[in-house]
Amino acid sequence: MNDARDRDRDQERRRGQERERQVEAERRAVERPCVRAAAERDAEAVLAFWRVAAEGVSVTDDLDGVRRLIARDPEALLLAEQGGELVGTVIAGFDGWRCHLYRLAVLPERRRQGVARALLGAAERRFARLGGRRADAMVLTRNEAAHRVWESAGYREQEEWRRWVRPLPRQADGAGDEFA
Repeated sequence: MNDARDRDRDQERRRGQERERQVEAERRAVERPCVRAAAERDAEAVLAFWRVAAEGVSVTDDLDGVRRLIARDPEALLLAEQGGELVGTVIAGFDGWRCHLYRLAVLPERRRQGVARALLGAAERRFARLGGRRADAMVLTRNEAAHRVWESAGYREQEEWRRWVRPLPRQADGAGDEFA
């Protein structure tokens, strides 16, 4: 009698586990992020998103800077959305020679759910279409969590290089475009 009850309980437990696996698989399939290029109308939302999801701020984090990026290269700023909500970004810039990745950011509550992988996949496909051969990523030294993301995506730290930066003066009237 006990053996039959034990078998019934085991079968019920297995059915419950299988239902849980199916529900989780369906949830992941439904919640797979949709990646698209940003439009000018997205600029304000992107800035607000970066304040919540990105590590650090930049001198280019302003409405004019984001709009200029979108106008110059309409496919560079990629957005990941789930259920109509912005959940991730990456800037996939290509200068005709090299492929550069910036601002990979994912909402904290959506991390480890494939959002970064979807964004990087879209960025790498863009680079391949443009003839790119190698991508590099800007990653803050102190952002250890981001290091793990990039490493898991197949990127490696390149110790022999350092980044050198200098903020440029703003040219409000368009002057300074000459190479003199």
